Amino acid sequence: MISRITPIDRATWDGGAASAEHAATLESGNVLFMPSLAFEVAPSELRLFSPGLLATAKNVSFDARSGRLGGTSLDGAERVCMRELLARFSVQASTLVGQVLLPYRGRLETGRTSFRPVEIAGRASSWRKDDTRLHIDSFPATPVHGKRILRVFSNVNPDGRPRTWRIGEDFDRVARRFAALLRLPFPLSGSLLRLVRVTRSRRSAYDALMLQLHDRMKADGVYQAKAPQTTVDFPPGSTWVAFTDQVSHAAMAGQYQLEQTFLVPLPAMLDEQRSPLRVLERIMGRPLV
Repeated sequence: MISRITPIDRATWDGGAASAEHAATLESGNVLFMPSLAFEVAPSELRLFSPGLLATAKNVSFDARSGRLGGTSLDGAERVCMRELLARFSVQASTLVGQVLLPYRGRLETGRTSFRPVEIAGRASSWRKDDTRLHIDSFPATPVHGKRILRVFSNVNPDGRPRTWRIGEDFDRVARRFAALLRLPFPLSGSLLRLVRVTRSRRSAYDALMLQLHDRMKADGVYQAKAPQTTVDFPPGSTWVAFTDQVSHAAMAGQYQLEQTFLVPLPAMLDEQRSPLRVLERIMGRPLV
């Protein structure tokens, strides 16, 4: 299988020449990999690096818009320190995508920032929440209505351990492989889910199909074993960027990762026909939002 990794020689979060080329690479389903781009963690922040800081969630989350920190049992000065760490990563990730992905500059919606302190390998989980299975990202509670899910990842492991991914086939092939199993939602079901507060907004037909695709991929053991795929190690001190609603991926091993989510509106894309929304609309033969 041909690698879907595109290396970029970049060692700073800001500065450097802006480019539209890298956006085209992402939209084609590749991962931008910056092996020399490290996020600097202060020695005083390393005391936060423990799975014991989690409450009930599998990661610590930070909302840059509200300043809210969630998913952690930290309090006092340590809670403030964690909030400052994630806020700093959010700012640097925003600066990076503004430089590297010029067509999206000023058009991104900033989502959650996450810190993942738990080792993935061997972690107990239901099959639906098992991120070691190949999947595409979709949000059960926060419908995106066709907006793209763009994520910036940085391996901040202080023990020299890589973050290991499997990367599968392109989105069009995945969607067509499972198309016969996808079902359009019942009329008004999206509004009902919002009414009973299962979702924060109305779930579109697109969001419903993406959730089904996510689940069908993870539930199919034969597909997980035999689908075209390649294994990639992202070393500590490296950063990578991907449209995770498009790139079939599975996180197999690794501990201590930072992650920033952005939503990209379709009109900002160089070619929105490559988006999962347009691919699924072609397959289903109807508008989905």
